[in-house]
Amino acid sequence: MRKLENSELDRKSIDSFKASEKTPLILILDDIRSLHNIGSVFRTADAFLIEKIYLCGITATPPNKEIHKTALGATETVAWEHAENVLDVIQKLKAEKIPTFAIEQVEHAIFLQDFEVKKNQKYALVFGNEVFGVAQEAVALCDGAIEIPQLGTKHSLNISVSAGIVVWDLFKKLHFTL
Repeated sequence: MRKLENSELDRKSIDSFKASEKTPLILILDDIRSLHNIGSVFRTADAFLIEKIYLCGITATPPNKEIHKTALGATETVAWEHAENVLDVIQKLKAEKIPTFAIEQVEHAIFLQDFEVKKNQKYALVFGNEVFGVAQEAVALCDGAIEIPQLGTKHSLNISVSAGIVVWDLFKKLHFTL
C-alpha cells in the first residue's frame, strides 16, 4: 500500500466543481461562533459537492482569513449566501417545497440511521450554535429533526463534526443505496 500523491487524486478545478451536478443538500449554519467550524463545514461541503450553504445570524462570511485556514479554498467552490434571520431562510426553502430538518436532540427526532431519503429530493439541514444548538423557533419551523445517536456522557458533538457525520450519511444514502 502506498500513499497517493496529490497529483493522483483527480481533484476538480474550481470551474469543473461549479459545473458538476451537486448533491441535493443545503446546509444552514445559524449563529456559529467559531470561524474554524465554518471553514470545516465549507471543506466538508466541497468534498461531497453540496449544493449551497446559508450563513445566518452572527455566522461569519468569507472572505475571512480564519475561515480560510480550515476551508482551504472551499469558499471559492461551494455556493453560499448570508441571511440575517434563519427563520426567513427556512420559510423560503419550505415555500420551495424543500424539506428542512434541524440537526438537534428534540422530541420525536428521527435517529440518523433511520432517516430515509428520497432520490431526487433536495433537503435542507439546520445546524445551530455551539452552545445553544438550533434555536427553538427554528426547530418549530422545520419539517422534522434528525438526531445523531450518542452513547457517551456528553451527548454533544462539535458542529463541524455533526455536519460531517450527517452529510456523509445522507450523501451515502442519496448516491449509493437503491
